[in-house]
Amino acid sequence: MQEIHEMAEQFKLLGDKTRLTMLALLKERALCVYEIVELLDTSQPNASQHLRKLKDAGLVIETRKGQWIYYSLNVENKPYIHAVLSHIPSLKEKTDQMNNNCCE
Repeated sequence: MQEIHEMAEQFKLLGDKTRLTMLALLKERALCVYEIVELLDTSQPNASQHLRKLKDAGLVIETRKGQWIYYSLNVENKPYIHAVLSHIPSLKEKTDQMNNNCCE
């Protein structure tokens, strides 16, 4: 029952366009908040709030590199999230437009 509850909560998070787009971006590569803000054309507080929800649900993890925090997917043990991500259109072209070292 706990696993079903956890899955339901994670699927609820994916029902939000911004969070689903964030996961699609992170499917391509790890990104810092600055890059996510630029790619989504949103505010830093808004991006951070959505990232916190994804992190609290265990769908993303943080890695610190110098003064920057990079976010990446944490869905290895969540095949149902992999299934959803496999159907999301690729945003690789969009992430490739970002300077890979903009936050360093």
